[in-house]
Parts: sequence; structure tokens; C-alpha cells
Amino acid sequence: MSDAAASIRQRLGELEAAGVRLGLDVIRELLGSLGGPHQRLPHVLVAGTNGKGSTAAVLSSILVVAGYRTGLYTSPHLENVRERLRLDGHSITSAELARRLERVVEVAAGTLGELPTYFEALTAVAFDWFADEVDIAVMEVGLGGRLDATNLGEPIAALVTEIGIDHVDYLGGTEEAIALEKAGVMRAGRPALVAVSSDAARQRLRTRAAEIGALWFDVNAEVEATTGISGQIELETPQAVYRLDSSLIGAHQRRNLALAVRAAEVLALDGWSRISAAAIVEGVRRCRWPGRLEAVALPGGRQVLLDAAHNAQGAVALGEYLAQTGGENCLLFGALGDKDAGAVLPPLAALASQVILTAPDSPRATRPDTLTALVIGCPVAVYDDVGAALEAALAAPEGRLVVCGSIYLVGDVRRRLRRRFGRPPAAVDVDQVAAATPG
Repeated sequence: MSDAAASIRQRLGELEAAGVRLGLDVIRELLGSLGGPHQRLPHVLVAGTNGKGSTAAVLSSILVVAGYRTGLYTSPHLENVRERLRLDGHSITSAELARRLERVVEVAAGTLGELPTYFEALTAVAFDWFADEVDIAVMEVGLGGRLDATNLGEPIAALVTEIGIDHVDYLGGTEEAIALEKAGVMRAGRPALVAVSSDAARQRLRTRAAEIGALWFDVNAEVEATTGISGQIELETPQAVYRLDSSLIGAHQRRNLALAVRAAEVLALDGWSRISAAAIVEGVRRCRWPGRLEAVALPGGRQVLLDAAHNAQGAVALGEYLAQTGGENCLLFGALGDKDAGAVLPPLAALASQVILTAPDSPRATRPDTLTALVIGCPVAVYDDVGAALEAALAAPEGRLVVCGSIYLVGDVRRRLRRRFGRPPAAVDVDQVAAATPG
């Protein structure tokens, strides 16, 4: 591990202890002390419960192909924190992240008298880095929207993906309440593009858009999408018909693709004129977003499916894909304590011939033995150690191995598979960037 990487790990470990802080007072003062990078950065905000990372990644890829220097900020990461900050698809170097992170922490300590949280610090780094380096950035909201650290400045457009029940302690226990928090990313006079299937949530968003004077785009009504599970997708928008080749598999991804494509069209009409139909098609084709229905073929033909499904909506999408593709499944599952495992594990276990429970590498992980009662009708095994759980799953006599329940578990398994089998590749080309730019 390089000195820069060790510095990043140590510093982020210190900041993680601060936990979650919803509210804009600290991050606003911090960014002000950094010179207000959020005020000079053209950026798109992407909020939602599920699909916001996929949507942000697709839109970013389109902008890169169109010839714009493009920043992409997402969370959480799969394997390496550097994945969260990307320029033209390449992760930030360790040296650059370490330098900017130390600057953010030093400014916070000097002007605020307190440390930022983990997420506040990385968000400040993103604004600071992107404002210096890019033409435009696509930024995924971390939690909610209204009080999220990303929700400062004047985004040139706001996107809202599918809304479901999640983070109820912070956002409320109804789709309408959660929608109101997501609506906080919308701005007067700026496009607000929404792809939400819940009538109640969509109406709440539309009402709020009208109240503040945002420009409303109901993408589900505007865009007709047809797709098969192979990834071949046809989108008909008010402006064009696109035949798209996407690596994002699963029927649920057509909503995310429709939202990203329609957003690209709206941006093109709003002055970002390099965005063409050809750039949209090629941007979709190039986009990679690992850990979301990611199929990995191991030597010998064993299939592994990696999916970050961790809430009820994610479980439904994964379950639909498993039912459509058929076959035997061995389920490797682990969850964090703030997630509703009771809404995720039972429907997926019903599609498995064997379930292996483990604990993601996180202090917030749920003890796997407490989940056994949620598995009915098939054999279940418990391993506290992820490595032992993976060995047991790989030793299963047949069937596809499905890894889900936590993005931390998926990232851990990806690393272990790569060390053992040489696949899948790293989530971002960290090694390539590190070779090109020392650090």
C-alpha cells in the first residue's frame, strides 16, 4: 500500500466515526471556506431510492462520449473508495485524493472547529476537484436529497429515480414523505426529470415541482421502453427512437436508461449541444456499472451473479430476473443492521435451493445467525467469515451462485473472486490510472 493510500485509509477511518449527519450548515460553511466550488460547477443531481447510481453512470458516460470533461460522484463504493470520484470514467488517483482530503480536513478544523463526516468530506473533495477539472459533473445523492451534503449550489438539472421505503429513520415511512425529501434537489426554472412508478410519490414530486417552479418531465409518460433480459433496449422519446446495446441487464434498468437518455436530450436543448443521438447510443454502450446484476463466468463454467439488492425494491428486481432466467440458485446473503432483511431475504430464498448466510465486513453488519428464521423450505448454512462462506458456496454441487444483500458483501466477493480466478476486473481501472499518474 502506498503512503497516499495509507493516509486515505487512516483519515477516512477517523471520519467514519462521526456517523451520518443530515443537514447543510456544516457542508455549506466548509465549501464556502474552500472558495465555493459548488457555486462554479455545472452539475446534475441524481436522487432516488434505487437506480440512481446506474442512471448517473449512464448519463456520465454519454457526456464523456459527447466530448465533455465529466466528473462522476457516486456512493457507496464496491471495492475502493477512489471509485466514488471519477473523471472521464477514470478514478481519482491516491495522491490526488489524499491531498484534497487533507486540505478539506484542515480547512474544516481551522474554520469550523470540528471534523466533517466521512460523506461530507468526500463530497467536499468532489466539488473541489470537479470545479478545477471538469466541464460538467453528475453527482449521486447519498441519502434523501433535501438535507444531503450534495444538495448545494444550483444544479442545472435534477433527476429522481425509483422511490421505495428505505432509510425510514431519516426520511419517513411512506413513499410520499420520502418523495418530499427527494424533491429537495429540484430547483426553480431548471429541469426536474422523474422516473417513478408509484402514483403517490410521483404526484408528491409533481406538486412540489409546481410549487417551486421547476420544469417538470415525467419520463415514464414521455418515454416508451421495450427490452429483453439480454440488454437489447429500444427507447422512443419525444425526440428520437434509440436502439441501445447496454450491459445493464434486467427489465428494471429500462427506467434508469430512459431517465438518463431523456436527461441527455434535455441537456442538449439547454446548451450542451455536443450531445447527439450518436453520443447517446455510444455512451449507453460503453457504460459499465459493476455489482448490479453482474454475471461472472468462472473457469469451468460456474456462473456467479453479483447484485447489490439490499431493500424490497431491489429484491423484487433481482427476483424477477432469477425467475425469468430460471435454473438452480445458491444464495450467498449478508446484510447491514439498518436494512430490512425481512423484506429482502425471504422472497429470494424462495428462489434458491440452498442459502448461505454471512456478515459483510462492516461494524454495522447483521449477525448471520439471526437471519436463519427468514429462510423457509431450503437448507441454510451460517458462516461468520465471508471467505469461509464463499468457499462453501463455491463448493455447492450445482447451480448459479447469487451474491446479494449488501454492496459491501458484493465488493468483498468481487475482490476474492478476482484474486482466485482472475475475474471479474476491478470496478474502476484503478491500476491503469495509477500507472499513468503516480499515486
